[in-house]
Amino acid sequence: MSHADHEGRDGRRLRTRLVGAGRRPSEQFGYVNTPIYRGSTVLFPTYHDLVTRNAPFTYGTAGSPTTKALTDAWSELSGAAGTVLAPTGLAAVTLALMSVVAAGDHILVVDSIYRPSRIFCDGVLKRLGVETEYFDPLMGTEVARLMRANTSVVFLETPGSQTFEVPDVPAIAALARERGICSILDNTWATPLFFPPHARGVDLAIEAGTKYLSGHSDLLLGLVSANARLLPQLQATADAFAMCPGPEDVFLALRGLRTLELRLREAQSQGLAMARWLEARPEVARVLHPAFPSCPGHELWRRDFHGASGLFSVLLRPAPQKAVAAMLDGLELFGMGFSWGGYESLVIPFDCRPYRTATDWRPGGPALRFSIGLEDVEDLKDDLARGFERLAAAS
Repeated sequence: MSHADHEGRDGRRLRTRLVGAGRRPSEQFGYVNTPIYRGSTVLFPTYHDLVTRNAPFTYGTAGSPTTKALTDAWSELSGAAGTVLAPTGLAAVTLALMSVVAAGDHILVVDSIYRPSRIFCDGVLKRLGVETEYFDPLMGTEVARLMRANTSVVFLETPGSQTFEVPDVPAIAALARERGICSILDNTWATPLFFPPHARGVDLAIEAGTKYLSGHSDLLLGLVSANARLLPQLQATADAFAMCPGPEDVFLALRGLRTLELRLREAQSQGLAMARWLEARPEVARVLHPAFPSCPGHELWRRDFHGASGLFSVLLRPAPQKAVAAMLDGLELFGMGFSWGGYESLVIPFDCRPYRTATDWRPGGPALRFSIGLEDVEDLKDDLARGFERLAAAS
């Protein structure tokens, strides 16, 4: 797989770029890291500067040196013309959508989308006169038959949040571009390091910085990057909403950025080791991991991705709910919580049948989503082995 997507204009490789992206020590009295700038008011030295907005920063909601360091770095890494920030990953989703939809529009959304994104489409966008239609993530260019004269957006996620189907993003993005339709991608699972969104043809790319960019489960942040065509619309909408993340969160995201590649590589290694171990367990019917040939869209993952993160799902063989509860309640190293991408391992049960409309989800047994952290893999296996013993005892 080519890594040309990861070389900067100066030819420097990814890990080198991660260390230097967005940093300007000469502007910070020599300090390595851009400090936290807090504030609302920015003072102008003259009347002329005030009325012409002649300053690099004009008001707290318009950004600061701290936010600029992050947006510059993220634009470089994602191959974008520019980036805006939002206070959460979901806020980034809503900001991207509101930048390109209007009353009377029809939008196409992959059926495996992050559920809160679906709730926003079915609630707020419906109330504003936007019709959402969901489609099978494995349709590929067959999605063309769902496109209408008023279709304004195709919204993708790769892989799916819980079921991990891999859609053909480059083909669908190219089809959308030919028809003047905006393509939006939630790229949180892979980050631009493992899936360069704009090099794959996407107009707007969303990242929940809460996850791997943070890496420590201690901040909330969203990012939306854009190509040159869509950047003015995105920036205008971001200015109108003024959904600003806190400066401390931005600073922590910048700190996380420097080690992002190292942590993602370790997440990939740990995740694959645990997924292979789980696949061999008699209690497991199937592992849903894009790097596994059995995962829908695996060949697309091999073609388009540079790696895999540490998030995947497993389908257990039929077992009563009380047995699953006994398994999970006794775990010592796996916490139960609605996030991922931190240094700690997590697991949640899920059933997406109530919120799938374009596909028929038939797991055949309980489904669990795992986020593999940085604990020793053998300790994680031991913890789950004891959990499977409790599952069997309670079945």
